[in-house]
Amino acid sequence: MKSLDIKLKNIISSNYKASDFIIADAKDADMAAGIRAPGYIRESIGTLTNKTASYEHYLKKMESMTKSEEVDIMLMSMTSAERLINKKIFQNNSVTPAIRLNDTSCTWGMIRNGEYSKEESRPFATAQLKHAKNLADLGLYSITFNKNVDRDVAMLNLYRDFRIQAEEIHMRHFLEVFNSSVINLSIKEMGEYVNDCILKTLSGQIGSERPLFLKIQYNGPKAMEELASYDPSGLVVGILGGSQGTSRDCFELILQAHKYGARVALFGRKINLSEDQHLMVKTMKQVVIGNLKSDEAVKYYHDSLSKININPDRSLEADIELTDPALKL
Repeated sequence: MKSLDIKLKNIISSNYKASDFIIADAKDADMAAGIRAPGYIRESIGTLTNKTASYEHYLKKMESMTKSEEVDIMLMSMTSAERLINKKIFQNNSVTPAIRLNDTSCTWGMIRNGEYSKEESRPFATAQLKHAKNLADLGLYSITFNKNVDRDVAMLNLYRDFRIQAEEIHMRHFLEVFNSSVINLSIKEMGEYVNDCILKTLSGQIGSERPLFLKIQYNGPKAMEELASYDPSGLVVGILGGSQGTSRDCFELILQAHKYGARVALFGRKINLSEDQHLMVKTMKQVVIGNLKSDEAVKYYHDSLSKININPDRSLEADIELTDPALKL
């Protein structure tokens, strides 16, 4: 069995322990960011250059992480999935391949010279479900609630249509729910709004069509705890990573989210843009199992980088700062 299936079984059956926490490497940014998705080239000592990495470089990072079996899920675009799954790197391997199945307009915010994040999110899907199922049986479906009846009905109608198709071809999915970038709400209010919208959406579904877990933005301890404790045996809550932030942001996010009930972390830039993706994931795991506090994890991470002769992007003093407002609530 894949590690994802083993861990989900333990989580749902109340046999959860910290080592069952699920980590996904979200390397699907080519469906959102274009040229800059792979990140930037680093010199041998880890120093960042201003030259963007190639798509081949991006694929090699996916392959390296998959072969290491340090994560449970590798989330990819359809193009990446086709290339890597056909190389059979997921055979005899504990990592589950997953495919981004839609790309709502709110994911286009990193497009250079674009202004998509200033508008309400629109539903859209590049990928064809039949092609995805020929490659993998797990995918991500994304929705955003805009606090606009017409926009939200359109979003939910397409999600219902997707579930009908997915159930027919036995495609499992997990549900990504973004905070809207155009709603003027406090972090607390956004958490309440998103939580209620999620539960309203899921309550009309039977087990065979429901998502395996959620991927949502962290809106503070109260919002996470109330959602994660609502139906622990039927609803597994996961967090998305968002912007890169500092290393402290990454470690504090996973620490707080786990403390208040999250059982999955799906991080993209926080892993891909780190000085060493393998070391970053290993340190995240140490935080989850309780061996390191978030500030201790930053020091450990920097010490470990030094031992392998990699220069950190920030000084320890800068990297140990918390910059995400949701982590200061």
